[in-house]
Amino acid sequence: MSGALVRPLLAATLAARVLGAQAPVIEKVDPPDWFRDHAINPVRVLVQGKHLAGARLACGALRCGNVRVNAAGTHAFVDVTIPVATRAGRHDLVLTTPRGRATVPFHVTPKLAAAGRFAGVGADDVLYLVMPDRFANGDPSNDDPAKSRGLFDRGKARSYHGGDLAGVRQRLPYLKALGITALWLNPVYDNDDRVNGREVIDGQAATAYHGYHARDHYAVDEHFGDTATFRALVEEAHRLGIKVVLDMVANHTGPGHPWVAESPTPTWFNGTPANHLENVWQTWTLADPHADPALRRQTLDGWFVNILPDLNQGDPEVARYLIQNTLWWVEKFGLDGIRQDTWPYVPRSFWKPWMDAIKRSRPSVTVVGEVFEGDPTLVAFFEGSRTQFDGLRTGVDQLFDFPLFFAARAAFGRGGPVREVAQMLARDRIYQDATKLVTFLGLHDVDRFMHEAKATPAALRLAFTFQLTTRGIPLVYYGDEIALPGGGDPDNRRDFPGGWAGDTANAFEAGGRSAEQEATWAHVQRLLQLRRERADLRRAPLVHLVAEPQQYVYRRGATVVALNNADAPATVRIPHGAPLGAAVIGGCAAPVREGDVLVLTLPAKTGCVH
Repeated sequence: MSGALVRPLLAATLAARVLGAQAPVIEKVDPPDWFRDHAINPVRVLVQGKHLAGARLACGALRCGNVRVNAAGTHAFVDVTIPVATRAGRHDLVLTTPRGRATVPFHVTPKLAAAGRFAGVGADDVLYLVMPDRFANGDPSNDDPAKSRGLFDRGKARSYHGGDLAGVRQRLPYLKALGITALWLNPVYDNDDRVNGREVIDGQAATAYHGYHARDHYAVDEHFGDTATFRALVEEAHRLGIKVVLDMVANHTGPGHPWVAESPTPTWFNGTPANHLENVWQTWTLADPHADPALRRQTLDGWFVNILPDLNQGDPEVARYLIQNTLWWVEKFGLDGIRQDTWPYVPRSFWKPWMDAIKRSRPSVTVVGEVFEGDPTLVAFFEGSRTQFDGLRTGVDQLFDFPLFFAARAAFGRGGPVREVAQMLARDRIYQDATKLVTFLGLHDVDRFMHEAKATPAALRLAFTFQLTTRGIPLVYYGDEIALPGGGDPDNRRDFPGGWAGDTANAFEAGGRSAEQEATWAHVQRLLQLRRERADLRRAPLVHLVAEPQQYVYRRGATVVALNNADAPATVRIPHGAPLGAAVIGGCAAPVREGDVLVLTLPAKTGCVH
């Protein structure tokens, strides 16, 4: 072949290689599917890849429009409309640029039937918080997946321990037997698959075993299972009459999220790893009508614990992404509720459209927001039913009752005056509806009850008597029903005994519990049974009858509860009391009437329910 012919062929080959290197590459599609007849239509699809500049999309039976590509050519947005008569199944989109074309995988999914799903959580429920990695290992094959090799080590408190969704599913009968009606799971998003070198505590580098460092909002973490595993868990829970509440995080991502290196828009995050505000934890400024916006900005825009990239909900694309992602999890799996992490740290202007979208899609689904504050005036500021000085009413259904938690822990765990519990409840006047607050004795973010200075199993049982008979929606933190010990994070996240093959004891079964564990477990079970049997304990107003330094008596309808937080027996006098029989819980004898007063004798550290 002559040189004159070789040179054009070589040039053509090199040109083809150059063009081929610049052909569009599709790496991820969010959401990967959407629902026929959904309230959101069109859905905004985010395509992640390379060489997407100049992209156009053809959508076959679907309709595409409003295509936009970021300056780096790494992310494309497209609005996909799903006509009413579209068949369910795969409907790939075709992305074309001047350099080539690529297939964008996409599916259309039918909406789930409402029966037995989307029920919401309310006064008739009892929540149970599970950290999947620390509850039960149902599938050892996912303990240390290949792509995250080396993160599993039960000997290290900040590594993965192997608990998973299969393990939670296998233990649902245990929750049913205890009397639980709703399961709250910490986030199951796919998390960072590496040790977080910036978060070294007590000499231990942390993994994302807890679920709060998302790197893929549309996938289940491989340590926990996959979407099929999660679906099977939700369906089995519903079959047993247990609702499912999923933890979600709209405030931040994990430090290893791909967006941190290449964000879809220039304003996707507030700041960059090299230049950002550090969160200053001053949530009081958000409720301060006198606060300068710059003062609030340190709380709203700061990076959580100075390492978690803060999402900018003021960017319309971020807001749209988060709203659609929430609705995808709800609709894809038939969730009954959402627990939203770090509620105050997200601008209130985002929560209203987020809540509105949930209620338009599935009106019965409920949301509980985390406002980690001991001041009831600050918690009340975030109630969703009230319009504040900023002109906003977020619509959130419920909040956690941290003020009552702190008062109860001080009284029952540290021996402080139980009257201060009643005094905290007296502040219910601050709330628009205190019955919607979620009460608890422990959570994954605080020391275990048994770590308190004067905590004993008897003191914990007394605290449970209070919590499960007072107003609000009660929550039990996994392991508290057997008086599991544990200090601060991560010691408060110990493995549930019996959740792993080879554990020396199995507290999921009565025969595997110690005498003290069984006494506490049986006490909680009996209280939950009584709560089911007596509507008064779920719905009747709370009426204070006696509030002494260490004795506290109250009534819920026809039920009277008497608590003695002292280390010695005590006698209380209940004025104008209706006749009461012997206690059904606590073992107290029937009160003795003296004229218009009922005299009740209470053993030390005992709560009696009449």
